[in-house]
Amino acid sequence: MELTPDWVVGFVDAEGCFYVGINPHPSLKTGYQVLPEFRVVQHQRDVRILYALKRFFGCGVVRRNHGDRWELRIRKLGCLRRVVEFFEAHPLLTSKQVDFKKFARVVRWMTEGRHLSREGLAEIIELASTMNRAEKAKAREILAKLREGSG
Repeated sequence: MELTPDWVVGFVDAEGCFYVGINPHPSLKTGYQVLPEFRVVQHQRDVRILYALKRFFGCGVVRRNHGDRWELRIRKLGCLRRVVEFFEAHPLLTSKQVDFKKFARVVRWMTEGRHLSREGLAEIIELASTMNRAEKAKAREILAKLREGSG
């Protein structure tokens, strides 16, 4: 299955997700790990599309999500930069473009190493908390800990 850029844009506009998770990680200097990910979930009958997207982007993992749902998940920073470059060259057409731009900013900041400082991590958390599916209460809690120095 050969995918075209226009097809990928339309499909991701409908089925894709750009997400930035923040998880406790005591061994890191800031105490938290930033986990941006690009995901597409499909019913198992359409799993071939996920494998085609994996080939298209040249990276990612296709695995069972739960039940009869499968997902393509891309987490590696180098691969996420490839995804960002693609969608910057081929913009999404729906409101998902707003979240994508925030996601792209987080990926750039991580490439610069900004997630490794408390200040940079706070900026990332503030931006991520404005995205779709944001865990706003969790973000407020982490920001409070970072600001009081107990992060």
